[in-house]
Amino acid sequence: MDQQNLTVLKEFILMGITDRPELQAPLFGLFLLIYVSSVVGNLGMIVLTTMDSRLQTPMYFFLRHLAFIDLGYSTAVGPKMLVNFVTNQNSIPYNWCAAQLAFFILFIISELFILSAMAYDRYVAICNPLLYTVIMAPRLCWVLVAVPYLYSAFLSLITTIKIFVSSFCGYNVISHFYCDSLPLLTLLCSSTREIELIILIFSAFNLVSSLLVVLVSYILILLAIFRMNSAEGRRKAFSTCGSHLTVVVVLYSTLTFMYVQPKSSHSFDTDQMASVFYTLIIPMLNPMIYSLRNKEVKGALMCANTLFKICCKIC
Repeated sequence: MDQQNLTVLKEFILMGITDRPELQAPLFGLFLLIYVSSVVGNLGMIVLTTMDSRLQTPMYFFLRHLAFIDLGYSTAVGPKMLVNFVTNQNSIPYNWCAAQLAFFILFIISELFILSAMAYDRYVAICNPLLYTVIMAPRLCWVLVAVPYLYSAFLSLITTIKIFVSSFCGYNVISHFYCDSLPLLTLLCSSTREIELIILIFSAFNLVSSLLVVLVSYILILLAIFRMNSAEGRRKAFSTCGSHLTVVVVLYSTLTFMYVQPKSSHSFDTDQMASVFYTLIIPMLNPMIYSLRNKEVKGALMCANTLFKICCKIC
């Protein structure tokens, strides 16, 4: 058995999204377009919120990190999936599988808590506008970003190390299109009780605590908005929260569908589609949502486009 493990566990086999040959080319084209759009959109958001002087506020500071996270976990999954479509060889080396799992966990947990920080930022901006710049000082903003990164890295390392130091059986086919923790657990020969308990406890804590911060923040925001006398003030307050609230609803709805539904209602196809949605489509949608619903971002994009045209004419 030891010799078999040493031979087999040089790599894993990913089942991929589909085993139908006629769908490989169309799906490759579709997911390539989605991934390229995600990379361009999130890199553009990072550059825009870094370079434009009008976007140097706490809200855009958090938005920049959200774009970095979206770029991170879509890149942890997307390129390998696209390569598998082209080569028809769904193997992934042992160490690459561990790295993919670690980075994906790091970024997906970070996203939950960055969205919570953004909800708190909107609460302060609407409920305490006069003290906004004092409360949301650069030091606090960095703390609200650094703590999720460190916490996520800690959980990522614990989960990845616990899984990959365990004993695998000879079967090395992962029922997914990337290395995820739950499909990997089914390949272990040793007891998975401890790892499953760690994943369950921390997953529940991450989802509940981050969502609780978002819900409390928006309840207080709604109370503050209803107390406003000005219709224009209420409209402006709603507009500043619209983009963030849209992103939160899309992400948490997908995660709830993926992890809260009963096991009896799970199917391979629906789980695959839900995974595609939150690993590739949501990172593509987020910069679009913030670009389309945010006047300051649209203004900065128009300014950047104008400068680009001027530079082209000069050249």
